[in-house]
Amino acid sequence: MVKKFDFLVIGSGLAGMSFALKVAHKGKVALICKAGLEEANTYFAQGGIASVTNLKVDNFEKHIEDTMIAGDWISDRAAVEKVVREAPAQIQELIKWGVDFDKKEDGEFDLHKEGGHSEFRILHHADDTGAEIQRGLMEAVRNNPDIDIKENHFAVEIITQHHLGARVTRRTPYINCYGAYVLNPETQKVDTYLSKVTVMCTGGCGAVYQTTTNPVIATGDGEAMVYRAKGTVADMEFVQFH
Repeated sequence: MVKKFDFLVIGSGLAGMSFALKVAHKGKVALICKAGLEEANTYFAQGGIASVTNLKVDNFEKHIEDTMIAGDWISDRAAVEKVVREAPAQIQELIKWGVDFDKKEDGEFDLHKEGGHSEFRILHHADDTGAEIQRGLMEAVRNNPDIDIKENHFAVEIITQHHLGARVTRRTPYINCYGAYVLNPETQKVDTYLSKVTVMCTGGCGAVYQTTTNPVIATGDGEAMVYRAKGTVADMEFVQFH
């Protein structure tokens, strides 16, 4: 069966669901997750999420510097600066979508301070911040009529011009992505999902190791699909065990 969408999002954690919510007003979105919506690395994150919110004592430069030091200067500075500077706006979006962060009696965020941070800038929800973020976003995507959620569906291959008979190598100057082949376990058939934009939000590969606190679904499927499609993967030496 062939299904057509404007956006195809593979992965249902914070990255996948937030992207789906951001673009849903622009077209029809398919959100593919190989288990239930709640089964994502996001759900298991506990401590909190960092953002500069108290401008009386904190600023972007401090947060950027702290992050570069904690990453032993290996981090991509441009990426760090983008994430840090855009964090406050993204926090507000999470709140708009229904995520609840703990606040003090005066209404200000109850900020925590963790290793590597020079100021109090960790927003949290008790000690289950990831679960709260996942809960809020799941409710938001389920209530959005423009997002078609496909739980227990398994993306197996990215569709490129290779599937149209063209020869694609890692030296091909431009690789077109037309969507993905997705296994429907109920019918035991592989359906073709065509889309104008395909976004991989499948997380990491922690569960390929014997010892990990990652959910069992974190097996690197997305990374493998991109690699097989001759796409670029980077920083594969960094594995999140917890």
